[in-house]
Amino acid sequence: MIPKELLKKLRRIEITTARLANDQLVGAYASVFKGRGLAFDEVRMYQPGDDVRFIDWNVTARTNAPHIKVFREEREMTVMLLVDLSGSQDFGSVNVYKRELVAEVSAVLAFSAVKNNDRVGLVLFTDRVEKVVPPRKGARHVMRVVTEILQFQPSERPGGRHAGTNLAQALDVLGHLSRRRAVSFVVSDFLGGDYEHALRVAAARHDLVPVYVSDPREDELPDVGMMLAEDLETGDWIEVDTRHPAVREHYRRAVAQQKVVRDGLFRRLGLDVIAATTDPRKPYIAALAEFFRRRARRMHAG
Repeated sequence: MIPKELLKKLRRIEITTARLANDQLVGAYASVFKGRGLAFDEVRMYQPGDDVRFIDWNVTARTNAPHIKVFREEREMTVMLLVDLSGSQDFGSVNVYKRELVAEVSAVLAFSAVKNNDRVGLVLFTDRVEKVVPPRKGARHVMRVVTEILQFQPSERPGGRHAGTNLAQALDVLGHLSRRRAVSFVVSDFLGGDYEHALRVAAARHDLVPVYVSDPREDELPDVGMMLAEDLETGDWIEVDTRHPAVREHYRRAVAQQKVVRDGLFRRLGLDVIAATTDPRKPYIAALAEFFRRRARRMHAG
């Protein structure tokens, strides 16, 4: 039985994200994500201007008239959502937690996919792969995906239920799930862990798109005096004296360096990144639209 509060969230997400997908993203999605190639459609009479390489010589010989094979684009694709639900996603300093943002962004991407008759699958992970939902079509399936994200609770760990991050393992599982090339959105804050090799392997096999989820308060410490802070992934507590500018500056620089390393890796692998934040001044739909515009420009330039 789904709790009433969760049903309200699901309904709001369904209405909001389905509308956004319809109004703003469906056409852009179809234009930048290509299908698996060409599939045979029919044989018809040769017409001036047709490519002679596609003449069907068997039919031509049998009918004593030139015929040509016609192909259509095989549009249907598999879209995989790799969703990070480690402890750090339970943070939010403004209107929503990062986990809720993850669910909404995933829903928009999933609705855009099913509107184009693509299949959508889900891999939920923390420091282990927690759940796999096989790819399927349809709006009902999208809502199952969103429900799994919102309802998720990490499995029990020794000493508590805090969950770390193991993106590398989730990417390895993706390799086993999708032997054929798939569009794979990795929705994560990319905090912690060594995932460079796994990301490189997955990017070579799939159309891999990192969706970087963040909260503005993660960038710097506020000046609030003595502060007791919890690591949401390990459960450890630390006392920090935020009154000292040196402490705040050290934290800011550490976060900035982490971003430099992560963004540099994405650039080296040639990955298009979607940056989604809980900051209400920077709506995620604008980040998604910019991603599609950027990819379309690159495709047309190439």
